Amino acid sequence: MIRRIELPADGPRRVGVAVATFNQAITEPLRDGALETLERLGVDDVVVVEVPGALELPVVAAALADAGCDAVVAVGAVIEGETDHYRIVADQSARGLMDVSLRYGIPVGNAVLAVRAYDHAVERSRPGPGNKGAEAAEAAVRCARALAAIHAARSG
Repeated sequence: MIRRIELPADGPRRVGVAVATFNQAITEPLRDGALETLERLGVDDVVVVEVPGALELPVVAAALADAGCDAVVAVGAVIEGETDHYRIVADQSARGLMDVSLRYGIPVGNAVLAVRAYDHAVERSRPGPGNKGAEAAEAAVRCARALAAIHAARSG
């Protein structure tokens, strides 16, 4: 037997957006893409918190989850330099965000770019289609709706 769970048209109620200010020329348009998407999807309670960099995003995402956010969008940009430090930052940020998602049972949209060149980050942060902040916000909202439908089906 196959049972399809229909997703609600509304929700989540509250979404947190954690934004790294390092590489701000990239993270601002990513943030703006996320915020525009959340507004378009009808999220009316959005909490925006700025943090210094991508490594600080997981702890703030956890605090947003603990504060009652139904979903979180993490925004950052890690660009390769002369050392492999960017890889460590990108990997540990992603791991921490996944840990938050699993620990709290909420979606955490990952809009932390990990790119080899600055122009790659610019391309992924431009307004319009392809803005990774917008894509992460949409994914977080759709996943939150799916989780709400699963919980409602289980209790109903």
